[in-house]
Amino acid sequence: MSPVPSTPLPFASSPPPFGLLLDVDGPIANTVTRTIAVPSIVTDLVALGGAGVPVVFNTGRSADFLWREVLPPLRDAGLDPRARVHAVGEKGGTWFSFTEPAGAVHVDPSVQLPAVVAELVRPLLAGRYGAHMFLDETKLAMVSLEQSTAVSNDAYLRVQPDFEAELLAALTREGLGWIHEVYDRRFHPDEHGATPVRVEPTIISTDIQHERSGKALGAERALTLLGADGAMPRRWYTVGDTPSDYAMADWLHEHGHDVVHVDVRPVPRREDPPYAVDLVDDVEPDLATARFLAARVAEVGATR
Repeated sequence: MSPVPSTPLPFASSPPPFGLLLDVDGPIANTVTRTIAVPSIVTDLVALGGAGVPVVFNTGRSADFLWREVLPPLRDAGLDPRARVHAVGEKGGTWFSFTEPAGAVHVDPSVQLPAVVAELVRPLLAGRYGAHMFLDETKLAMVSLEQSTAVSNDAYLRVQPDFEAELLAALTREGLGWIHEVYDRRFHPDEHGATPVRVEPTIISTDIQHERSGKALGAERALTLLGADGAMPRRWYTVGDTPSDYAMADWLHEHGHDVVHVDVRPVPRREDPPYAVDLVDDVEPDLATARFLAARVAEVGATR
């Protein structure tokens, strides 16, 4: 890491004009390459961090993925070592700050799934699903099955519903209550009437998580991290590419924050949220984010 400059960052002692709460898969990392494929995303995030703008990644990805694929390009591009950059992974279950040593991670044990959930998944991968997806062994709080890059997204999405049906049956046999987080919100309580496990499909994965986990918990965690390192921003932009990403803006709005949600893949669209929404559907999600970040750099007059 570069030496820490002696002059303070802008907004070191006053509220920044805005903060960024960013989903990763889609808006930042391309869902095909699983890397940051648009160079300006890196340079503009570095410029915003250097201008004192708080940046928090709020994702289902593991801390390991973030340390491998997201933070190194930012560091290599010269991100200021004092920048208020944090990462919340596994939908609130893990987190770390840019100022910590590479590889650092904190885990919330209250949202860790029991080990049996991963063991229920392994036999399913030994069959026909193993050609389409793999178990992300880097997750510390949740269990995720991710699309293999060796198959097309269309091929993956064709088998995803069948996989999830077998997964839900396995959870039921094990006596674990669950909610399937799709538009009909199917659920099956355990013997105590509880549903501690939530199954949430995404465009490239099936996430199995604690019922408290989600982008709202991630937003809450983000503000806790920022509350420890400086003033809160005057307003927020949240950026996501799935309906579940609106939970970031929902939480901020419910807690009295001025927020605009930027939906970079608005299909299907969330109807009538109680805050402003920018819908971008004319380019791919990461290109939409690049355009959005360029506008934010211009807004604060940051230097690339």
